[in-house]
Amino acid sequence: MIKKLVLASANPAKLRELQALLAELGIEVLAQSALGVPEAEETGTSFAENALLKARHAAQHAGLPAIGDDSGLVVDALGGAPGIYSARYAGRHGDNTANIRKLLHAMHRLPAEKRSARFHCAMAWVRSADDPAPLICEADWEGRILEAACGHGGFGYDPVFLVPGKGCSAAELPPEEKNRLSHRGQALRKLVAQLRTLADS
Repeated sequence: MIKKLVLASANPAKLRELQALLAELGIEVLAQSALGVPEAEETGTSFAENALLKARHAAQHAGLPAIGDDSGLVVDALGGAPGIYSARYAGRHGDNTANIRKLLHAMHRLPAEKRSARFHCAMAWVRSADDPAPLICEADWEGRILEAACGHGGFGYDPVFLVPGKGCSAAELPPEEKNRLSHRGQALRKLVAQLRTLADS
């Protein structure tokens, strides 16, 4: 079983989530920024393509196995937008406040039944940059878009994502509960199950 890998992201919140989820396996997760790895260009046309592109890029520069993930918000009333452009929906990469503002403006006055949405995550693991058999797992977290932001936890669109059955936004969930329910947590658990199978074979 691998003991160390690089995460193809500089997002500290994403790093904390993955470190918490992989700690039980004794796997050390390093951010690519800590190893001087530049960010990859996200030129894929799907979440899975971008996740794999980022994983290969990080593995090539770091010389370690790598996990790349691409995730975003898919809103039915907006034809699937913001989708793979979630992080830069309002124009500048990672401007969560501007992205949320644009989303809420686009959905202004839509009734609750037309506010369905989901977070989607694709996660790719490679042994090396040219791994011919990468592992790719995907998962969805269904919910609804709120009319205003609530909560200060999480990151990205969490403050406007209503969690089914919880009566609160994703930003109001305790971190351990978010890890259990989230698209990223689901995708990572699928990936870890596959890694365990490989290790046992």
